[in-house]
Amino acid sequence: MIEISELVKYRRSIRKFLPQVVEPEKIDTLLKSALMAPTSKNSRSWEFVVVDDARLLQKLSLSRPMGSTLLANAPLAIVVLADPSKSDCWLEDAAIASAFLQLQAQDLGLGSCWVQVARRPHNDDITAEQYIRELLQIPGELNVVNVIAIGYKDEERRPYDEAKLAYDKIHRNQF
Repeated sequence: MIEISELVKYRRSIRKFLPQVVEPEKIDTLLKSALMAPTSKNSRSWEFVVVDDARLLQKLSLSRPMGSTLLANAPLAIVVLADPSKSDCWLEDAAIASAFLQLQAQDLGLGSCWVQVARRPHNDDITAEQYIRELLQIPGELNVVNVIAIGYKDEERRPYDEAKLAYDKIHRNQF
């Protein structure tokens, strides 16, 4: 097992994936991690749609004018949903689960990339969320927050350079 500090340092957004299926046991490990993510008042306001069908991944890649095309080449995507009726922190709950998914993917030797859906357009007429909701038959009470693309990396990215971290963004005791 890799230390969390190493996972954070080496986890980078990967947009190119090998045409290799993610094994069911790895998908199960990813989902367990998402289901263990903390939620406000243990509301478990998130839900997840696992997409591994190539045709659906291709259609998901069209959800936004820019920023979602990488889904066409990903062997796996996990659509992160949230139910606002279960918690006023539904967005935060979904974001934490998404981060857990990405860190778990890194730990499993997989790459991942967050594709933002909430507040993004599909076209001039509908939102990316509406497009995905219809495509995947998601009930209206659930909000589509993002899609996490996952797969074996077909690109290498350097780890974060700690010397370039923005320490000027950190304030102690007061701004």
